[in-house]
Amino acid sequence: MAAKDYWSRGGVRRFLIHRVFHGLLIERSGFHREENPVAIMLHALDAGDSLILFPEGTRGRGGEAQPFKAGVFHLAEARPDVELVPAWIDNAYRVMPKGAALPIPLLCSVAFGKPVHWEAGERRAEFLERARRALVELGTA
Repeated sequence: MAAKDYWSRGGVRRFLIHRVFHGLLIERSGFHREENPVAIMLHALDAGDSLILFPEGTRGRGGEAQPFKAGVFHLAEARPDVELVPAWIDNAYRVMPKGAALPIPLLCSVAFGKPVHWEAGERRAEFLERARRALVELGTA
């Protein structure tokens, strides 16, 4: 999943997102959206694809996870059998800092946690905080 406004600017970015990453582009602003982002994700999952989500909705400046956006909740609620595996990417903010056009070749490490599932009846705020905690615990381990 990638921000359409960011990845549609410039030929190099368009090449990377379509030919290298095979990304699904999402309109970030609800005002201009032509299609529901969750519907796009569900279609991809139903087709057998895997998704990499950044549930904060944007790249952080490193060190601390921001609050999660509601999209990951709607996805989990619609497909409670899908495993949402938290992954803490250490040093990612230096590899692809906000405003950078291309990644900087630096080393990163990735820690994977236990899958998170939506529990029947779980409210959005509760799920998002539980999923965020699962991610944060990986970064402090």
